[in-house]
Amino acid sequence: MSLALPAIGIETSGSMARWRRGLAIWIDAVEDGWAVPLLIASFVAIWMVYFSIAYIDGDLHQDVIETWSLGRSFDWGSTKHPPLMGWAARAWTIVFPLTNWSFNLLALTNAAVGLWAVDRITRHFARGDKRIIVLLLLMLLPIYQLHAQRFNANAVLLSSWPLATWCFLRSFETRRAGWAVAAGLTAALAMLGKYYSIFLIASFAVAALCHPERKRYFTSQAPWIAALTGLVALAPHLVWLATTGAQPFSHAIEHHTGKTSAAALIEGGGFLLAMSGIAGIPGLIWLAMARPRPARVLNDALSLARGLRLLAVISIGTVVFPALTSAIFGTDMPPLWGLQGVFLFVVVIVCGASYQAPRELTVNLAAIAIAIAAFAAVIVAPLHALYRNYVPLNEGRNFYQPAVTELDRLWRNATDSPLRAVGGDDGLAFAAAFYGTDHPQYDMGLVHPRELQPTGDVRRPEGWAALCYDADISCVAGMEAAAARAGHSVRVDFTLRTNLFGWQGASQGFVALIVPPEASPPAPTTPGVADDLSARRRLPSQAN
Repeated sequence: MSLALPAIGIETSGSMARWRRGLAIWIDAVEDGWAVPLLIASFVAIWMVYFSIAYIDGDLHQDVIETWSLGRSFDWGSTKHPPLMGWAARAWTIVFPLTNWSFNLLALTNAAVGLWAVDRITRHFARGDKRIIVLLLLMLLPIYQLHAQRFNANAVLLSSWPLATWCFLRSFETRRAGWAVAAGLTAALAMLGKYYSIFLIASFAVAALCHPERKRYFTSQAPWIAALTGLVALAPHLVWLATTGAQPFSHAIEHHTGKTSAAALIEGGGFLLAMSGIAGIPGLIWLAMARPRPARVLNDALSLARGLRLLAVISIGTVVFPALTSAIFGTDMPPLWGLQGVFLFVVVIVCGASYQAPRELTVNLAAIAIAIAAFAAVIVAPLHALYRNYVPLNEGRNFYQPAVTELDRLWRNATDSPLRAVGGDDGLAFAAAFYGTDHPQYDMGLVHPRELQPTGDVRRPEGWAALCYDADISCVAGMEAAAARAGHSVRVDFTLRTNLFGWQGASQGFVALIVPPEASPPAPTTPGVADDLSARRRLPSQAN
């Protein structure tokens, strides 16, 4: 593999030389302070274009609108996750509207913060070209755009892990109280993002214990200030866990444990192999650029600077600890959960090398990264939008907004009161909360028959509604049972069809249940009340 693409040298005249010269000037400006911000801002801009086009006929992923639903109040936790992702979504909507484009921007902003923090770590060990190379290698992976787009408990770690790592490194090296406080706060922030972050914090501790300067660190005030700060920051969440029965742990045990010994070993080994393969991609690209002798690579690995040695142990810990946990306790451990730690390996691989890559290959790497992003935005995105018009996304995202629009219309036909609660299919119910005119609360107990909690009291004085896919037998059965208990209700079946610039595509059937307020009997509803929507999809301009 080689990045030595046929190219005209920087000093050659012509258009090819000019764009190469422009990239070289940009790389030269890394230490001037504007090259890295320009790279990250351009990354956000071009992938915003991709999302806007690729999902012009598709709405936000269920995880994203669930994140917003969980953050509607600044609680210290939820039944499934710690609170950071919900807090971020709630804070974001104080400024930005509840639209697809704003939450795509939130996802990319979160990724941008992570990349900025990665650069803060990188610049501590290297200058110039290597700072750009680290970021470009990460941008070539589908982590900071496609994985980041699904803004959830995993994606929020893309920013919190690099921030926590940066503060820990500075705290370890300086042993100053300020950095110790920052290390404790950012570690707590990572834990409030996802409990999986315990593997990062454990790696911090092991790396510090294995470091030659461990005595100076542990006899200083830094680790104890950091630990105390972290515990104080987590205290409200710990109290919430104690007073609510530790619901996130119950959810994790119910959904992610119980594997046999053999399956657990396979899961843990598969995690190790997958993470090695993912981290190996930028590593191989770097070796292809620099082409060092194997003996030199080995020598560099064995003679890492002390700061990089600390980072190397952390990187290994974030992969080994999850694999061991999976193998010993029989838990799920998909590689998706570890993607936020890939940056650790890239920084160690590039910054730990005693050699540089030729400037011309750094320019080529930048050109390749730009070309891939531009190709995705200009070519792949329209093709994706066209394809999904005929083959909808598995989650049903192509139909979220029009289905909610029809549910709103049915509710208005039944009563003038605002819709306060919604049930049914998870994705559709979260979509009704997010896209609905009244932004109702999702109450899983109304209809949902598949979760552990018992069916709730459906006799709400303020009324409620529910949505299911017509082929979801379990959901429809739960809806029918709820309707029987409600006493008065209206069931409507309707069909929607995707429509991209006049090209009608796939269709999907839905079942809606309207339970009007007790003081407002249901308005007469005739079959086919929703037929006028059966071949209509919102205009492309409304997709975002």
